[in-house]
Amino acid sequence: MTRPAPTLPELWPVLAVISLGGALGALARYGLDTAWPPTASGVSWTVLAINVSGSALIGVLMELLNHRWPDSRFIRVFWGVGVLGGYTTFSAYALDVLTALEHGRPEAALAYLVLTPAGALAGVWAASAVSHRALASGRRGA
Repeated sequence: MTRPAPTLPELWPVLAVISLGGALGALARYGLDTAWPPTASGVSWTVLAINVSGSALIGVLMELLNHRWPDSRFIRVFWGVGVLGGYTTFSAYALDVLTALEHGRPEAALAYLVLTPAGALAGVWAASAVSHRALASGRRGA
């Protein structure tokens, strides 16, 4: 049996939680990128670190949701969609690749182009695997 689509008044709390999380994540990213601005090549290695660390945190979050909070209504949307969605920025990554090319730095553009998705995928995989093992062994020991 399928559930009817939620009404707009039912969605307002979820949208508010996503908005709050997104604002916090974007502020964290802005603060880090301001503290460590892009290099002369136009590449922000800080954005690379943000995208990799954010992806790793998504891996941890998904395992926590699966093992500890499977029925949570707001944790997934606040932390996953909101905070980590606002923190990571794959659109800035794409713009940085173009900026490096415009600065005549194709080697930096290529490194950034490859390292960002590879690092993000490796980060989410490794963090998820480690978190899964830790949470599963913690459950067995309890």
